[in-house]
Amino acid sequence: MGLIVFGSQRGGGSDLAIHLMNGEDNEYVERMESRGSVADDTPGAFAEYEAIAHSMTNCKKYLYSLSINPDPTQPRFSHTQYMDYIERAETSLGLSGQPREIYKHIKEDKAGRMREHYHCVWSRIDVQECKAIHIAFDKSKLMNVTRQFALDHNLILPDGYHTGIAKADQLTLYEKAQSDQTGLSKEERMDLITDLWRRSDSSSAFVAALGEHGYMLATGKRPYVLVDIHGYTNALPKMINDKQVRTQDIRAFLGTDYAPESLPTVEEAQEMAKSFIVQGQQLELKERHATDFTKLENSQEQRRAQLAADIEKRNALNEFEARQLASHQAQKTSKLHISQAAENLRVQFERAERTPKGLAGTLARFSGVSFVRSKLHNYEDSRRDTRHELQRQGLHEKQNEQRRMQSTEHQLKMAELYRRRNNQERVFERERRTLTRQHSKEHALLYRRGFDHMPAVNLTLTPAGRPAAPHKAMRRHISQTVKDQNVRSKTNPPPEIVDVQRDFERAAKKRHSVNSTSGKSPTADFRVRSPDRKRKK
Repeated sequence: MGLIVFGSQRGGGSDLAIHLMNGEDNEYVERMESRGSVADDTPGAFAEYEAIAHSMTNCKKYLYSLSINPDPTQPRFSHTQYMDYIERAETSLGLSGQPREIYKHIKEDKAGRMREHYHCVWSRIDVQECKAIHIAFDKSKLMNVTRQFALDHNLILPDGYHTGIAKADQLTLYEKAQSDQTGLSKEERMDLITDLWRRSDSSSAFVAALGEHGYMLATGKRPYVLVDIHGYTNALPKMINDKQVRTQDIRAFLGTDYAPESLPTVEEAQEMAKSFIVQGQQLELKERHATDFTKLENSQEQRRAQLAADIEKRNALNEFEARQLASHQAQKTSKLHISQAAENLRVQFERAERTPKGLAGTLARFSGVSFVRSKLHNYEDSRRDTRHELQRQGLHEKQNEQRRMQSTEHQLKMAELYRRRNNQERVFERERRTLTRQHSKEHALLYRRGFDHMPAVNLTLTPAGRPAAPHKAMRRHISQTVKDQNVRSKTNPPPEIVDVQRDFERAAKKRHSVNSTSGKSPTADFRVRSPDRKRKK
């Protein structure tokens, strides 16, 4: 596979931002670089690009999106290699210095491998020139960049990057469009019409057979022209692949029942074909659009059900873990209570065994030893109760900390699932909006072909007014001012510029020559006269 690079000019910055930040379909998403925007998030940056494009230009596709997909079977690209390719592509496309956003995605392919790729999106609007940067032959430029990049980094590219030889028997654009539209090649159409010609024993049978296969007989620059159901035209004599059949034979065969004057013109036949195919396409579009929405809803419902099942499973697992922790803590608490009760009972038995009985007990009571022993027992009981209470408090605090940690872990896991659900809903909305937009474009294209929805009104349309652009208005004002100055300079030439230094030198030379003949000093009695003042007589 080598290296797959795809670049395109596009609009729809909001949808592209959702795609770049899509955390559902990608296992890993990272914003690698942001340049040239005030906003610190990608939707805000693309909104800036769009606002600049709409305020300065009429450009609809104000973004250039580039995706770089290396071959997972070849050595993994480093970030430096990705940036090297992006810089090369940026220079080749003429987007140097333009605002851009770079994202890194890692997703699982159909083979179960983790595939890493980069996305780079530039703004095409040059704010200095107030225009969109024209990008011509971008596919060829990217191919040349890829070939040079592969040569520098020892990558293996498919043969398609190195072969650019065109086929010798290429079809014309008209023939290729007709073949793509009808699904039949030129040779297949000729074979079909030739077979119909040979099997028909009369002109009416031939015309009827043509109609069954989607051809109408019309007249144009040539007497007999075939118009197919898609509006493409072919001369009938050229479509019969039989050298024995000449044009006069076709005219003699069809002239009796289908004279050229009785046939519709090519334009009329194309209009009939267009109206027929538009009606069929409208019905087909409605059915296909309904099917598309049904498929999309089913797909979204399956993905939504899967995520809901994950959330429900996570909730059940959280409850099970909480019950398990509570049971474990209850067992520990019960064990502690039992051990403390056993310790108290053991102390009571030991005291009962050590208590003197009979005469010794009587003497102990009268001598005060029993009183002292009771005080000592009370003191020991108080210390033991305090120790037991501290043990219970410590166990209680430890259990509370375990419950808090478990609750935090459960909340984080549920928050991740809810984040996935929110991202999923945004993706679903983008998919529905994209499908609706695609259907609208298809309907608009179909209506532009048919014109059945347009009223037959003759209108005199004038060119659209010039949009308000301050910089263009300033340029027009400056250019008009320069033109007015040039016109005034031709009709009224400017007055001669007074050069005082030049007049002074001329007067000094003249004075010097006069004084040299009369014997006076060159500078005697010399005064500079203003050129604006008139001499007094």
